[in-house]
Amino acid sequence: MSDILCMYFSRTGNTRTAMQELAGELDAELVELTDGVDRSGAGGFFRSGMDAMRRTTALLQHFETEKPLDAYRLVILGTPVWAGRCSSVIRGFLKEHGQALGNVSYVLLRGGNRKNEEVYQQMDAYLARPHCTAVSLRAGSVGYRFWQEEFLRQTRAFLDEEPARG
Repeated sequence: MSDILCMYFSRTGNTRTAMQELAGELDAELVELTDGVDRSGAGGFFRSGMDAMRRTTALLQHFETEKPLDAYRLVILGTPVWAGRCSSVIRGFLKEHGQALGNVSYVLLRGGNRKNEEVYQQMDAYLARPHCTAVSLRAGSVGYRFWQEEFLRQTRAFLDEEPARG
């Protein structure tokens, strides 16, 4: 049973791919979050952007983890960036569970060149303490693998210093 949990929402599959890669490298449990809202196609793109700008959330669909959320050494949250904000699905998760999380890291997937690092602070607003490590990735970019490896390096260094739970 892993003491690292990777949770994510992915509209197009880019965040899913990145989180699968990271979970594999860290031997982490992987859980996909969804709110059950149809976000496919151009209409889904528009709706997602509007939800992000308005900071609206829908109820999350049921998800299961091997342990209670507060029992993990690290929870890594993966989200696409919509209109300069995290996805409404991850925002909904943070609103409901953010205060119960211990150590949290972020993986942002973005479509443009801007890193959107201000999203980290937006997400931190829902936590009891700030995030541990974070990365902003652009699928298909030249720097994708470099920044992914740098995130893994920083995350492993953090875990080397953080005592195991349980």
